[in-house]
Amino acid sequence: MSVLSDRPLTLRLERRTRAADSAVLLEFASADGADLPPWDPGAHLELRLPSGLSRQYSLCGDPADRRTYTVCVLREEAGRGGSAEAHDRLNAGDEIGSSAPRNHFPLVEAPDYLLLAGGIGITPLRAMARELDRRGASWRLVYGGRALRSMAFAEELATAHPDRVTLVPQDERGLPDLAGLIAGLTPETRLYCCGPSPMLAAVSGACATAGVSDRLHLERFAADGDAPAGDTGAAFEVELRATGVTLNVAAGQSLLEAVRTVLPTVDSSCREGYCGTCETRVLEGQPEHRGSLMTPEEHDAEGTMLICVGRARGPRLVLDL
Repeated sequence: MSVLSDRPLTLRLERRTRAADSAVLLEFASADGADLPPWDPGAHLELRLPSGLSRQYSLCGDPADRRTYTVCVLREEAGRGGSAEAHDRLNAGDEIGSSAPRNHFPLVEAPDYLLLAGGIGITPLRAMARELDRRGASWRLVYGGRALRSMAFAEELATAHPDRVTLVPQDERGLPDLAGLIAGLTPETRLYCCGPSPMLAAVSGACATAGVSDRLHLERFAADGDAPAGDTGAAFEVELRATGVTLNVAAGQSLLEAVRTVLPTVDSSCREGYCGTCETRVLEGQPEHRGSLMTPEEHDAEGTMLICVGRARGPRLVLDL
């Protein structure tokens, strides 16, 4: 994970506009008028909504613009309330807290890129397309959605890049041929995909079949339905090294719940292992990695775990908390 600064921010909502059916574009500036911390395509913010809820939203504006952070929020009636609050309660002039930009979905250098977007998954890929175009890189975008009226930025992207952008509204053209697109990848192409879980599962499966999983980069907006829950498993002990406290994590209790008995303000948000807010450095012990943010191998390479869903493979863990 890339975090350029851990300094919390106070943002002021400068403008809100309709982006598509059920999607609103929110443009924030620093409340004190200062330049905002820099960010790279793929980064997201964790916004603290007026109710106290924290939610992550991908930055979808221009990384070169240090005065504005732009996010696009899809209203989800079956969600947990964050999107409805952003739609109904955030107005121009309101100030809210935010994390600095964090990036679990960075662009890597490659000769060629295929960007696959589904629905609101266009948000990080819009910023990537802008950056790749600025670099003069070879890229193309295939963007699917229920209907054109529900696809944020569709007209903008297709007009600006008619030779690079393919729109696939389901009501007119059906679903994108994901398997065909992936089977036709050149050896130099990196694939970036963001969208709903069924789309990500289809892309992952097609990449595995084609033998190109090592070139696939995914961004999830919801937990992997096959991931084990974080509140199951055997009891174990955890030492919070910086705090000087050792805790017992009971069977049926999540590691996050145990940590919060002594550190009630420790950061977390999704509690399902996909947002990365609770990612914590492991000093000793072997974690059992769960969630869909990164592979176990990636977590081990970085020496981190997600404490909302992860547990211990052995009797004890030591965390940098």
